[in-house]
Amino acid sequence: MKIAVIGTGYVGLVTGTCLAETGNTVICVDINEAKVLKMQNGEIPIYEPGLDVLFLRNIEQKRLTFTTDLAVAVASAQIIFMALPTPPGGDGAADLSYILGAAKDIAKLVTEYKVIVNKSTVPVGTADKVQAVFAEHTAIQIDVVSNPEFLREGVAVEDFMKPDRVVIGTRSERAQKLMSELYGPYVRQGNPILFMDERSSELTKYAANSFLATKITFMNEVANLCELVGADVDAVRKGIGSDGRIGKRFLFPGIGYGGSCFPKDVQALAKSAEENQYDFQILKAVMEINEKQKTVLVNKLLSYYKDDLKGKHFALWGLAFKPETDDIREAPALYIIDELIKHGATVTVFDPEGMENVKAQIGDKVNYAPNQYEALTGADALLIATEWSVFRNPDFERMEEKLANKVIFDGRNLYDLQKMIDLGYYYNSIGRKLID
Repeated sequence: MKIAVIGTGYVGLVTGTCLAETGNTVICVDINEAKVLKMQNGEIPIYEPGLDVLFLRNIEQKRLTFTTDLAVAVASAQIIFMALPTPPGGDGAADLSYILGAAKDIAKLVTEYKVIVNKSTVPVGTADKVQAVFAEHTAIQIDVVSNPEFLREGVAVEDFMKPDRVVIGTRSERAQKLMSELYGPYVRQGNPILFMDERSSELTKYAANSFLATKITFMNEVANLCELVGADVDAVRKGIGSDGRIGKRFLFPGIGYGGSCFPKDVQALAKSAEENQYDFQILKAVMEINEKQKTVLVNKLLSYYKDDLKGKHFALWGLAFKPETDDIREAPALYIIDELIKHGATVTVFDPEGMENVKAQIGDKVNYAPNQYEALTGADALLIATEWSVFRNPDFERMEEKLANKVIFDGRNLYDLQKMIDLGYYYNSIGRKLID
């Protein structure tokens, strides 16, 4: 099939590349000329494990191309995916200006039937708004389909190629037939393609992310209570996770959720509820608690150093909001850095993939180390903000040589408590016994 993908951000590039991998001819459109030129030359603009192999293979096979010319893309495609940003506005509602602007531009170019697919995460009713834009600017029949993505950064290629489910919102039999044909190769193992109306599809995405964010936040609250009552959150996690009704996933406590999806999606769903005169109280609580959780390590530091961090120097391992990505959007590490600087401390950071993005955002507010051990040089304590695999089994003897003090504040519970006792570290983690 012939596909166009409008927008080459994280979702757009993964979508376009993975669609090309099953034999479709895909043309990706972006207004950023420099970015398009790099992609045409085989340079991938994001870090996502496994994507580079598919990206280069499909460029070489000429199934995947890139352009800034929207008209060329629209003319060639049967199905047009819109994978554009929907950032939160000042009131928390999703900003649909990119989506509706692209719809207007596409509407002026269509000369025959097309399926227009909303791949972006959008509020309930967006498909209707996009349909109205097309009705205003063209007499050509089109169908607008809602097809939310459920890609986890770090395993996005696997998620796309072998999805748990594909959700498609459309009431058009013609569009349903085309979308079934497009996604058929990805569900050969029997996982479902779930067809529903557009509004239900749009709400499904927000509801899924908001539920997972709620689950994470609940476990962080349990961890905080564990510290007060002397319980071990790891034991509690295993105890409740073995219940099939609850499940084991998203029960690991930490320093809050971040990234490009959960923060804005929870906020947007709460705003959508408000616009429909419904007070979604649990989501408000989730957002409030998560904001506090992002700086829980700083609170632990303040307690340890008796509210005086001035002149202290800290090492910070991890900048990305999660491992296996360079995405720093709403990353807890950035909130930690801001608080440490406000309190007069200095920070040296290391992250396997996220440092260039942090440099672009905050510049020289922190020092950047070439590796995790150099980041420790002279540090009063180590803080861990992201659970990269490379941090899980470090050389503790080398760490001891670099650190000014054997002190670790671990926001991701990477290390065994008994091992930290044996090594003689002060070790303060989330929801577990304090080792001092």
